[in-house]
Formats: sequence, structure tokens, C-alpha cells
Amino acid sequence: QVQLVESGGGLVQAGGSLRLSCAASGRTVSRYVMGWFRQSPGKDREFVASIRWPAGTTDYEDSVKGRFTISLDNAKNTVYLQMNSLKPDDTAVYYCTSGSAASRWTIGYDYWGQGTQVTVSS
Repeated sequence: QVQLVESGGGLVQAGGSLRLSCAASGRTVSRYVMGWFRQSPGKDREFVASIRWPAGTTDYEDSVKGRFTISLDNAKNTVYLQMNSLKPDDTAVYYCTSGSAASRWTIGYDYWGQGTQVTVSS
């Protein structure tokens, strides 16, 4: 059974940083596309970033380029999302996900974590 467990969310002031972690079990993260999505109240879940190993190919939503970095640790079977220069618009529940092909759409992924709340105050 595949499980994705996020951690690292919290409350931070604008301009601050957070690192989200996604620990995977039942699936080797380096063999699949791993992604992060986010969802704010009243909005659809939106793509944030993805990574595909071993090429290390990454993709980012335009508004987070240059501020967020996705990475993975094979030894820990964990995916990270380093978020710098956070803005109030980044406030959302962040979800870790895993799929077989790189996609910016939720339908491209088959396993999801429970989400972790990120709140950025102005």
C-alpha cells in the first residue's frame, strides 16, 4: 500500500521560508514522478512543482519559479519542497503526489498525501 505523508507546514511571515517534506512508503520515489500541488479555499487544486528521477527533470508553476525548489532524497525515499520568499498568495494546503508521467494536472497522479497547511502572513 502506497502512503505519502507530508510535514513541515506552518505559519510564516511574508518573505520567510519553509521546507515541506513528503515521506513515501510502498513506492520508490526515484521510479515515479513526484509532485506538489496546493489548494486554497474556494479554488481548484493547482500544480506547484514536479520532479522525475534519475534525470532530475523539474517543472515549476510560473509564480513559484526562482522561489521554490523541489528535490528528493533516495536514501530516505522522501521528496522536499523548499519554499523561499514566501508571499501571502502562497497560503494553501500543500499536497504531495506521485504518478507515472510528468503532468501539471491532478488526473496525472494516482496517490496523494493528506496535505499540510502553509499560512503566510503579510
